[in-house]
Amino acid sequence: MDPTSAALLSLTDVSVVIDGRPILQKLSWTVETAQHWVIVGPNGSGKSTLVRLAGLQLHPSSGSLHLLGLELGRVDVRPLRARIGLASAGLAAQLRGRLTAEEVVKCGRTGALEPWWHTYTEADTSAALRALDRVGLDGFADRSFATLSSGERQRVLMARALVNDPALLLLDEPTAGLDLAGREELVSTLIGLATDKLASVLVTHHVEDIPPTSTHVLAIRGGAVVATGPIGPTLNAEVMSEVFAMPVQLERSGGRYTARALR
Repeated sequence: MDPTSAALLSLTDVSVVIDGRPILQKLSWTVETAQHWVIVGPNGSGKSTLVRLAGLQLHPSSGSLHLLGLELGRVDVRPLRARIGLASAGLAAQLRGRLTAEEVVKCGRTGALEPWWHTYTEADTSAALRALDRVGLDGFADRSFATLSSGERQRVLMARALVNDPALLLLDEPTAGLDLAGREELVSTLIGLATDKLASVLVTHHVEDIPPTSTHVLAIRGGAVVATGPIGPTLNAEVMSEVFAMPVQLERSGGRYTARALR
């Protein structure tokens, strides 16, 4: 067994180069069971690339990635992907608006975008309904995706990511495009999901999106780690100023963060 097998997810000296351009540079990061990580950084810092790696959608150019003790590149990734739930704002654009919330979530059982590509059972339907209830959307099963608010759509996508009871939940900027009410509803949902059985990773460039249940932070800039560790001592004004290359004032109250630029 690989020594990294004690970790749920482990990246060691991982670099990603796309079209000759370095996106991530010798980045090392470990996620353990029951940890709730936040990845913060400016646009173009490599956050989404890192999520694609964690979701086994991309191979590193160099370095190693282990999930559940198994190394990417040495195993069949298909069964491993079933242990990961991934939700991103970009997925919403790929889904037909006429699909019901139940269909969107149920298709997550097979990773499909349309229900007719696979045959689904009553167990699949029950799993979809449980996932919708888990994100506070009980009674929304028959609502068409197009009629939902932006915040409700994001929670449907979160339910889709949860439908297979994954060990790791990846959320790539789920609050993008949401108004204040939608963001707060989503944060409340994340608080409710902070259980001992599920590890999570939230990608954002707004500290206001960070739930108070977050346990760890990874701050990156230019594809490199600026700081990483338990969120309380690690996420501070000095780190945020380095990440965003400007003086930043950071405040925390009731477990929630606010930030503003100092001019």
